[in-house]
Amino acid sequence: MNSTITNLAKRLSEHLAKAEENRKGVEPLTSVEPGLSMKQAYEVQLATIKRKTEAGARIVGKKIGLTSRAMQELLSVDQPDYGHLLDDMIVENGGEISWDRVLQPKVEAEIAFVLKKDLTGPRITAMDVLLATDYVLPAIEVVDSRIAGWKIQLADTIADNASSGLYVLGGKPVKVDTVNLSQIGMVLYKNKEIVNTGVGAAALGNPATCVAWLANKLHEFGISLKTGEVILSGALSAAVNAEPGDQFKVRVAHLGEVSVRFAKK
Repeated sequence: MNSTITNLAKRLSEHLAKAEENRKGVEPLTSVEPGLSMKQAYEVQLATIKRKTEAGARIVGKKIGLTSRAMQELLSVDQPDYGHLLDDMIVENGGEISWDRVLQPKVEAEIAFVLKKDLTGPRITAMDVLLATDYVLPAIEVVDSRIAGWKIQLADTIADNASSGLYVLGGKPVKVDTVNLSQIGMVLYKNKEIVNTGVGAAALGNPATCVAWLANKLHEFGISLKTGEVILSGALSAAVNAEPGDQFKVRVAHLGEVSVRFAKK
């Protein structure tokens, strides 16, 4: 990470860390620091990731958020955001999530890309992404917020690692040239009932377009997407609230299934 970590970024990163330490959401950063810019918010995110990697965590990929038009309109933005995936965020397919690992979780269904080549902006295209992809998988992202009550603005979610929580990979590796990612269908089940459906086109028209955006955005911070990294390309439908004891399953056409359950308190 080549970005310089400012004192403001360190201070706001520590503010978010209190939520994880105390198991309780904190005041929005946009209230603590009115006028917090997108650039400053990403600096806060990088400060958090730097602190966690220095403590032993390892970066294993990235996630893209705000890829749907509905979410962009909700937060009055015209582009996605991104966050980092760390090795301690991984949950086994079919596994159980202890409630003490989350604060106020929501579940999203996504398509995950696993890279076989590095991708370095600034002129990456969707075709470049497809050529650099080893395979795709169905994924569940458990989004979470360190901000109390999800009272977030754009700068809050960016600073909070794009509201990252945990993620689950499932199905079987599928080569991208065997499927049409923009037309691929998804069904999300909560406790065996269908709660959401979606299609690949919900993520900026094609999930590969989202990954291209990410590679180009990361160039601003001197960061590249690396071989072997997992990229969560964005939700294919709205996030669904999770409560203790809930079970979730995602079926993605041609890619298979992925599931997870939350432990009871």
